[in-house]
Amino acid sequence: MPSRRKVLGIFFKLFSILILTSCATALFFAYHFYLQIEDELPDIHQLKNVKYQIPLSIYSTDNKLIARFGEKKRIPITIEDIPEMQIKAFLAAEDDSFFSHPGVDVKGLIRAAVELIRTGKKKQGGSTITMQVARNFLLSREKTYIRKIKEIILALKIDNQFSKNEVLELYLNKIYLGHRSYGIAAAAQTYYGKPLDQLNLAQMAMLAGLPKAPSNFNPVTNPERALIRRDYILNRMFELGYIDNTTFKQALNSTVSASLNSSETETSAPFIAEMVRQQLFEKYGEDLYTSGLKVYTTIDENLQKASDHALRKTLHAYDQRHGYRSLPHTNLESSQFKSRQIGDTQLAKVTQISNNSVHAVLADQQPILIEWQNIEWARQFKSRNSRGAKLKSADDLIAINELIRVRTLDDGSWSLAQVPEIEGAFIALDPHDGKILALSGGFDFFHNKYNRVIQSKRQPGSGFKPIIYATALENGYTAASIINDAPIIVSGNALESDWRPENYSRKFYGPTSLRTALRKSRNLISIRLMKKLGIEKVRRSAYRFGFASEQLPKNLSLSLGSGQATPLEMARVYATFANKGFVIEPHFIKQIKNYNDEIIFSHTPKTSCLHCDEFTFNSEENLAPRILSPGVAFIMDSLLRDVVKRGTATKAKVIQRSDLAGKTGTTNDQRDAWFNGYATNIVATAWVGLDDSSPLGRGETGGKAALPMWIDFMKKALSNLPEAEMQLPENIAKAYIDPETGLLARTGSAGIWEYFRKEYLPYSYSQNEVEDTLENTTEETAELF
Repeated sequence: MPSRRKVLGIFFKLFSILILTSCATALFFAYHFYLQIEDELPDIHQLKNVKYQIPLSIYSTDNKLIARFGEKKRIPITIEDIPEMQIKAFLAAEDDSFFSHPGVDVKGLIRAAVELIRTGKKKQGGSTITMQVARNFLLSREKTYIRKIKEIILALKIDNQFSKNEVLELYLNKIYLGHRSYGIAAAAQTYYGKPLDQLNLAQMAMLAGLPKAPSNFNPVTNPERALIRRDYILNRMFELGYIDNTTFKQALNSTVSASLNSSETETSAPFIAEMVRQQLFEKYGEDLYTSGLKVYTTIDENLQKASDHALRKTLHAYDQRHGYRSLPHTNLESSQFKSRQIGDTQLAKVTQISNNSVHAVLADQQPILIEWQNIEWARQFKSRNSRGAKLKSADDLIAINELIRVRTLDDGSWSLAQVPEIEGAFIALDPHDGKILALSGGFDFFHNKYNRVIQSKRQPGSGFKPIIYATALENGYTAASIINDAPIIVSGNALESDWRPENYSRKFYGPTSLRTALRKSRNLISIRLMKKLGIEKVRRSAYRFGFASEQLPKNLSLSLGSGQATPLEMARVYATFANKGFVIEPHFIKQIKNYNDEIIFSHTPKTSCLHCDEFTFNSEENLAPRILSPGVAFIMDSLLRDVVKRGTATKAKVIQRSDLAGKTGTTNDQRDAWFNGYATNIVATAWVGLDDSSPLGRGETGGKAALPMWIDFMKKALSNLPEAEMQLPENIAKAYIDPETGLLARTGSAGIWEYFRKEYLPYSYSQNEVEDTLENTTEETAELF
């Protein structure tokens, strides 16, 4: 019988073999498990070329941010641009041994494992910054043990292949910090409205407290808990020796200063921003909002501000001519009084009325004073043609505790206001290359997103007449040609009754030169002129200016602008007159850069050529098409300048420049009011009307309702631009003529100087009699079709 010692020896050997076999088996399975896991691991080298989800950013031509589109706010930043103290705040909060561990904090993992064994619950903890990078960039968000193992392995690999600063940069650009903000640069803008390098220590610590729980420790939605978290991080920074006691105490005493800075834009141009978004979405789809494109538009910040201001000021002026519609909301509690700015108006609560002045407070409790002269306009609105009696006192209209709308005037004073019912549009272009300099599609984009500059097709009224006159000049007429301003009856199958068109004044002026007719916007001259030229010839002319067939009626009503056009299309028409005959393509995107700041699109527009003659203009590949000869373009420019000097747009003379030109436009019953005009380097169109095409009211012509918008803009736009003198083309000459006949005037007679193309210079002298070939002054009947 074996001895006990021998039995124990055998048992020990067997046990050792069993242990070694078990270990080998465990190692074997562990190794194969590792190999299987490793096969499933993503390639960490993709972190070398990380593409963040970055919103679309849109800028003005002077690099001012207009808008951002995208769910995630993110501003990528390099590690070199992150303040050292900001990095230390995150290390104190998330991983104070980051620079010493190999990507994994073994002690932290053991603590988490012990907690799991003790409580049976998985709890957050043990994740280093490197492990968070692995999880956020390379793994899914599922919480499983397998994912945790993958996270550990990836962290070890990342730490071996990447520098600590590279890992930190990835982490600080990726982390979610609440309110759609990803990365610390975006969070600094969201909570403090400024870049990282302008934050103080307390604010840096506040940001560092967000990754753990962006909602629970949010300084805006949960400031009490956020303060506790911030102070904990400051204390950790002090314990780790990152800050001294004095700095620690100062930061602790700082109050919570965070607030949502949702608007990070630097200039306001929402209509153009939406145009950019829509155009690019057609090409990029949903990727547009995450690919980090930077779009540089042609919008000039100062001109855009002038455009918005001019439009709103003009619409308020119309409102004040027609009366006060708003009914104040009475007896609202303070908690119900919230600021809601629409355009340049905001709410105010009346606190006192004394001496016909109104005292009120804005939503932020700022007190304001509205003087009587800025209230007395508010007679009751009855219709667009009538108002109530004049106000005798502010008490007739306003009571204490009521809410009213107010706005600031140019002199800084406050005025009673209302949101206008009418709308407007304004567009300014560079006439030489078509770049859009400013665009205002309505009173307030966020109140009504309808972009009237590009979407609203309205009758252009008399603004169409210059196309007829240009066609006439191309067909042998001159600025001195005489047409009879006499009654005419137009009939046609499409009309229930005959059409008897009239001039706006309802008067007839007899034989009239084309210059005078355009200057005075004589309707009957335009009708007779189109009748002589032929409707189709004028329509073909309009095609060259950019109109489509469906925009142009095939009857004589077209002579009075009964077609359809957007303000942008009208601005393009007048750009041709401004640039001496070239048709340009309006555009608003100058350049596009990708996430890496590489240019992926650059627009090179076709341009006009002021020094090209009609025979050599096609020699340059990048020239816009010429549609008017230099001679015709020159005479049209002269005629349109005369509209400002002596015609329906003389109000514009307040700008005190000699190079202004343009044409007013008014449609039937004053449903649309226009002014299309230009100076040498800017062409602009102003439109005023109601979206439902209701009449604006008696007397609301283009010269009254729309021209002031154009004037207000041009005063600012042209303030630093020199005037341009007219340059006579080679085939233009001046002649002294009798304005009543268009023939040469004899020495000593009362004549005027007129421009002619040399081939159409008059050679006979006037006998001061109208030739037999002119129409008589009796009523004429014409067919509409």
